[in-house]
Amino acid sequence: MTQFLPPNLLALFAPRDPIPYLPPLEKLPHEKHHNQPYCGIAPYIREFEDPRDAPPPTRAETREERMERKRREKIERRQQEVETELKMWDPHNDPNAQGDAFKTLFVARVNYDTTESKLRREFEVYGPIKRIHMVYSKRSGKPRGYAFIEYEHERDMHSAYKHADGKKIDGRRVLVDVERGRTVKGWRPRRLGEHDLPCWALGGLAPGGLSFPLLHSPVLSSLPLSSFPLCCSHSSFIPSSSI
Repeated sequence: MTQFLPPNLLALFAPRDPIPYLPPLEKLPHEKHHNQPYCGIAPYIREFEDPRDAPPPTRAETREERMERKRREKIERRQQEVETELKMWDPHNDPNAQGDAFKTLFVARVNYDTTESKLRREFEVYGPIKRIHMVYSKRSGKPRGYAFIEYEHERDMHSAYKHADGKKIDGRRVLVDVERGRTVKGWRPRRLGEHDLPCWALGGLAPGGLSFPLLHSPVLSSLPLSSFPLCCSHSSFIPSSSI
């Protein structure tokens, strides 16, 4: 078909000049001749280290073992910190703990926007208040979310503890408790470990689900642990005024 094209179009289909031949820089693999044939490694075994003189192989630590080691080291460090802080913790000589501990009510889960005047209005319905101490962070100056309210009469504190628990203030339900640092013997804050008293003595439930009164009396707090039945559940730990 192309033979019928005019010469000017046939010139477009003309083949190009062949690529010039260049000799290779190296010989092809099948053209190479090795001076020495391949041999085994048996003659060189005597140069190796004697297995009897070699040190025992070191075993690498697995990921699970490393995680377990770090967890164990963290627990040991925390135990040392707790022991050091426990020696320094003395709620009875705390300069921040003022007033009568048996008339003081602990209020937790307080809204960070709640003011002292707001707390006073909400808790004055149970009796006259002598002092309100809201705890603030020493570094940032922001509220920590809990406060201590000291009533003028102990019966008013009992009434507030009985009726104010779960009360909603500024959109949050507060939790109330007594000041355990100076009223419950053997009690420690959660950051220093568990307490040594049965949970019902700290405001929890006794076996069978029956509610017992709080162990805030000096007479009850001085009794030995053998005088109280044990229960399986543990009540929540609330920081004392010394925190």
